[in-house]
Amino acid sequence: MSNQSGHVHYSWVQTDNSDNLDSELQQVRADESMFYYFAYGSCMCPVDLKRSLGEKTHFYVIGTGTLKGYRLGFYRISPTRNCGVLDVVKDPKASVRGVLYQLPWRLSDRLDKREDVPQGGYRHEYVDIHCNGKVYKNARTYVVVDKLLEEAAPNDWYFNIVLRGAVTCGLPEEYCWSLFHHMYQLQQRNQGRLGNGIALRS
Repeated sequence: MSNQSGHVHYSWVQTDNSDNLDSELQQVRADESMFYYFAYGSCMCPVDLKRSLGEKTHFYVIGTGTLKGYRLGFYRISPTRNCGVLDVVKDPKASVRGVLYQLPWRLSDRLDKREDVPQGGYRHEYVDIHCNGKVYKNARTYVVVDKLLEEAAPNDWYFNIVLRGAVTCGLPEEYCWSLFHHMYQLQQRNQGRLGNGIALRS
């Protein structure tokens, strides 16, 4: 995947769920309480999720999934990332693609901290996720509490981490391109506003 704006170039990669990883994960699931977690933004990238949770997370990926009745939008400005970050909002005509994890409960607080739940940034929402021909009930995802009235642009770092997660976890190519164009258009709109002396307000 390439573009003209200086972002990282990607090749399309499908994740590999080997028999060994499956058997190891089954053992973890037997030993610990687990919960389903649907990631649609930067947490789609197991490498970036590891940074917050403190351990490898590709081990816990069930597969790519679909959240029906919602759409993506950049309705929050993250104080730590200093840019627009992803949210999902209800929309009966839309759907969101992402990555379904099954995580140990011991990682729950760390995930909440990453999503600024203690500070009121995001909150839990429990949804049904379609994945691998099955429906996973009551999967946790995160939605912005105080939404912006208008989408805010991601910075290049967030742009690349979201796109890398989408590509490397095997989301459909068409969806990845749609995500790319959405983020790119927001950046272009923001640059135009800044050029005219108009700053986004949070």
